[in-house]
Amino acid sequence: MPALLEIDNLVIEAAGGGASPAPVINGVSLQLDAGEVLALIGESGSGKTTLALSTLGYAKPGLEFRAGEVRLNGDDILAMPADEKRRLRGQRVSYLAQSAAAAFNPALRIGAQVTEASVLHGQLSQTEADRRATDLYRALGLPDPDHLGRRYPHQVSGGQLQRLMAAMALCGKPDLLVLDEPTTALDVTTQIEVLKAFKDVIRQEGAAALYVTHDLSIVAQIADRIVVLYAGEVEEYGTVDDILNRPQHRYTRQLIGAVRPPPDSTLRPESLEETRQDVPALEVKDLTAGYGRKHASGHTVKVLRDVHVAVGQGRSLGVIGESGCGKSTLARVISGLLPAMQGDVLLKGQPLKPSLRQRERRQLQKIQFVFQMADNALNPHQRVDQLLGRPLEFYFGLSGEEKRQRITELLHMVELPAEFSERYPEELSGGQKQRVNLARALAASPEILLCDEVISALDTIIGASIIQLLKRLREQTDVSFVFISHDLSAIASFADDIAVLYAGLVVEQGPANRVLAPPYHPYTRLLIASVPELSQGWLERTLEMRETQASIDRAVEITDRGCPFYRRCPLAIAGTCNQEAPPLRNLGHGHSITCHRSEAEL
Repeated sequence: MPALLEIDNLVIEAAGGGASPAPVINGVSLQLDAGEVLALIGESGSGKTTLALSTLGYAKPGLEFRAGEVRLNGDDILAMPADEKRRLRGQRVSYLAQSAAAAFNPALRIGAQVTEASVLHGQLSQTEADRRATDLYRALGLPDPDHLGRRYPHQVSGGQLQRLMAAMALCGKPDLLVLDEPTTALDVTTQIEVLKAFKDVIRQEGAAALYVTHDLSIVAQIADRIVVLYAGEVEEYGTVDDILNRPQHRYTRQLIGAVRPPPDSTLRPESLEETRQDVPALEVKDLTAGYGRKHASGHTVKVLRDVHVAVGQGRSLGVIGESGCGKSTLARVISGLLPAMQGDVLLKGQPLKPSLRQRERRQLQKIQFVFQMADNALNPHQRVDQLLGRPLEFYFGLSGEEKRQRITELLHMVELPAEFSERYPEELSGGQKQRVNLARALAASPEILLCDEVISALDTIIGASIIQLLKRLREQTDVSFVFISHDLSAIASFADDIAVLYAGLVVEQGPANRVLAPPYHPYTRLLIASVPELSQGWLERTLEMRETQASIDRAVEITDRGCPFYRRCPLAIAGTCNQEAPPLRNLGHGHSITCHRSEAEL
């Protein structure tokens, strides 16, 4: 019996690439059986998404199919006429993109979008499609499945929207699901819920799935077999057990070695618990901030409340929390992009004006922001030398040869060759663009770098190299870092101190080796338990934990009364935690927890 999907000697090259164009996919062959999940892994540029899109008979602009076959139940997709390919897409093969927010039309109700393809292709009537969608909402563990379709995309959480994208893909009962990094942008607690939902529904539906990811820890939980891609070629192909436990190829071992270990306080040297300087490099005191009108009749949403954190000279503060906890808002307040409602931001003891428009140029220079998405942060119409030259002109008045020498020094600092100064962003890889993004911030010779999710969109190998680069820069420049992430493993590998944010409150903070060792705040314990491990069965073991069961499918809620973590906390005290603000408990050595439970109970 033939496999559901068969790819034979597939070659995809640049269109009009000349006499000998470099192939993007070079002679790849694989097969996928019904009911099986096959993972495509590899770093950025390895050809994962290009290969996955071939199952829809689609090649990105500038690419074309040169050789080989892609067969679905024996039918060669590449040989199909255009109208037959259109019927295939969404009917026999469904595609789940990385960003659910981009996949949904904000102006249309969820139900109409989930059922559209199956009704359009004539597979189901509208009534049948609505019934099918409701069944999928229930199978995916979504709240209020009977009425969920009436909501708009903005009325559900990010994790719920990701699952709704799966419902959209499954509504027409496709033979093949193509999942392209569907959990990459999610925080760890939401990722667990989405992974569980995907795994359960794929099993229930009996669908085959092609799972594209760079995260081996995720692959270990959901895949049956793995294809390791490098530069468009298959380097290794086997079962999950074989690839993870008995890797044969050097590149596979490199991918496994780049997986960050779970957070562990024993990995942190005690010497990091140094005495704090009398005057921190940066301090945030009694900070409250939010969005909306400030006057009494307006609708002000307080995102941060009474936040107090500090960063020592040459040290790094890791800020961790789920989406919606206020991490990026804190960085925006520090930088002056969002004026605070109350409280102070102090730079070496000197208060800064709330808005960047009110700050002196010298103060702007001292605090620089490294944004998450280098693609959005870098002007695509400017060369690298123009991108780096602008802050050199603005802050220091450099020009001519002096400016060119400094640009070369900056590129050297971020480990890029000098000739990259003549390139445009589109000529760089994702990791190279992030290095240019970092170099531009360093051009101002700052004292504080605000790094907001700077490795979340990068694969594990490139992300690990960026972390190592940041460590070297800290040693070379003595700059202080505020490192924001939803990835606790990344925080643990870089930060000297950690502040755990939940619903705008700092629920725990202190030296990294104290925060990562018991006693934990219940929320910190949940974050640590939710970091995927490179072992099969981790997902099922984690879902059985008390912390996970108490918090699953419950989004962050900002409340004015009691502890905001009350509804998700396995240690909650009814009548106390939901009514009274939790007290601050100082545990010594700069470690504090905000909780009603005593240190012994925690």
